[in-house]
Amino acid sequence: MYFSSWLSQLYRGLSRPIRRTTQPIWGSLSRSLMLSSQRRNPEYSSFVVRTNTCGELRSSHLGQEVTLCGWIQYRRQNTFLVLRDFHGLVQVIIPQDESAASVRKILCEAPMESVVQVSGTVISRPAGQENPKMPTGEIEIKVKTAELLNACKKLPFEIKDFMKKTEALRLQYRYLDLRSFQMQYNLRLRSQMVMKMREYLCNLHGFVDIETPTLFKRTPGGAKEFLVPSREPGKFYSLPQSPQQFKQLLMVGGLDRYFQVARCYRDEGSRPDRQPEFTQIDIEMSFVDQTGIQNLIEGLLQYSWPNDKAPVVVPFPSMTFAEALATYGTDKPDTRFGMKKYLKRKDIESIRKFSADHFDQEILPVFLNTNRNWNSPVANFIMESKRPELIRLMETQEEDVVLLTAGEHNKACSLLGKLRLECADLLETRGVVLRDPTLFSFLWIVDFPLFLPKEENPRELESAHHPFTAPHPSDIHLLYTEPKKVRSQHYDLVLNGNEIGGGSIRIHNAELQRYILATLLKEDVKLLSHMLQALDYGAPPHGGIALGLDRLICLVTGSPSIRDVIAFPKSFRGHDLMSNTPDSIPPEELKPYHIQVSWPTDSRAAKTH
Repeated sequence: MYFSSWLSQLYRGLSRPIRRTTQPIWGSLSRSLMLSSQRRNPEYSSFVVRTNTCGELRSSHLGQEVTLCGWIQYRRQNTFLVLRDFHGLVQVIIPQDESAASVRKILCEAPMESVVQVSGTVISRPAGQENPKMPTGEIEIKVKTAELLNACKKLPFEIKDFMKKTEALRLQYRYLDLRSFQMQYNLRLRSQMVMKMREYLCNLHGFVDIETPTLFKRTPGGAKEFLVPSREPGKFYSLPQSPQQFKQLLMVGGLDRYFQVARCYRDEGSRPDRQPEFTQIDIEMSFVDQTGIQNLIEGLLQYSWPNDKAPVVVPFPSMTFAEALATYGTDKPDTRFGMKKYLKRKDIESIRKFSADHFDQEILPVFLNTNRNWNSPVANFIMESKRPELIRLMETQEEDVVLLTAGEHNKACSLLGKLRLECADLLETRGVVLRDPTLFSFLWIVDFPLFLPKEENPRELESAHHPFTAPHPSDIHLLYTEPKKVRSQHYDLVLNGNEIGGGSIRIHNAELQRYILATLLKEDVKLLSHMLQALDYGAPPHGGIALGLDRLICLVTGSPSIRDVIAFPKSFRGHDLMSNTPDSIPPEELKPYHIQVSWPTDSRAAKTH
């Protein structure tokens, strides 16, 4: 009924002559969409054979005739079993009388995790046998009929959250792992948050949800991209790292406010807690500044935040890149805990060894006793008159331990930042709670450098974010004299020490964009000729951001890995262990793409044997 009226209204709006339109068509359309976002109880049993879910029945349902479908989770002494579906658990009484022999046979002989359908009456559990740990613990089902829908063979592991199983086994049998309550919770919470984000962006703030292509062209700089062969000899598509160029082109096209739950691809090989394909909440706006983007994201997260978590407090604090690096040694600081720790001397030796083993860098500890004296070998190298000033600068207190290192500023700060986290790990192994898992500490990092020296050739520059990021207005003059000093209008959102989003105000001037690409970054501008041309045709000022959905949901749910919030993730090495992907392709199927595989010598030898 609602969909029909909405469709009729849309049709009437679109078919109305433009000269007679007194208000934008999308104004009435957005009001109609707003009505659909009003809270309603989900109809979990609509369109299917069951009357109820296993988790919804209560004492208020006593006496009702119900039909349930689910998996057999537990059976005891052939007298009752526990039936499970996505919504919860319910106890089913197995009939013992002879007239129900066929029903008893089905329910007693079906293996665990078999799928069954039962019909019966909701009754009260006997007095004293209620289970307060189960939401359905006051009732049970007196079965009248039962049907075995599918018997389950012996499982590679039990479908129980407390059963420990290796991640490789979980990924190999992902469809079984998805039955666990934790995976069900993670994926359903993800769905709910995304839906609330859609409501906030599209219904409340006029964004347009637009899909962009996944077959595109190679982009200069940035992460490595997956190539897709075409049937034209020597020509390839590329899977986009993000919809960056498309969303900017949508702003040139006058769409004004764009949003997408975007699939992105990066061929980065084996990296901890990264995925070759991942999802972003991708956003772009015209006529906006950095403050506008930040306010939008703060409101978005506050609106979509789960009700069972501590509420999001806005506005989020902000810190410059230079301040974050100097204070925390990283551009994604975990601000849930402070800088000062109480460590034992054996811990200091462990930290020094960690520094030497992982970074080939020496760390010198300074122990401050009650007389503020320096108990450290480094004391011999610092004049006594300078020590009070150092103590004041470091804001140290009695019994503090200070870790010192020397070297190039950024590298020294980065090392100390990693050691700060290592100290936190050491203390938390002793039961000291420093990083409260129920606390969500958001932080904006701003004023990044626009360029960084390339690692392989420090004389050349590369974009710190991406080549479309606009320079800070106060630093534009430095582009032509000292580009290394230019700050950017790039901003990152950090949550509990993890980067969950990043964006920037973009360059909308074609001449400036061409100068940065060709002169400073020395990129082939032909690859981006379409972008430069578009900027010349009246591109509005614009900016945006992308939130890493997988990382965000991982932190919200407290999951140990982003693989626990993705339905079908890849392994650490980027493999799908369930389907054994990537897989080889027969030579005859490669011919249309003009591709021939050149096998390494050892692989060829292995194939011939």
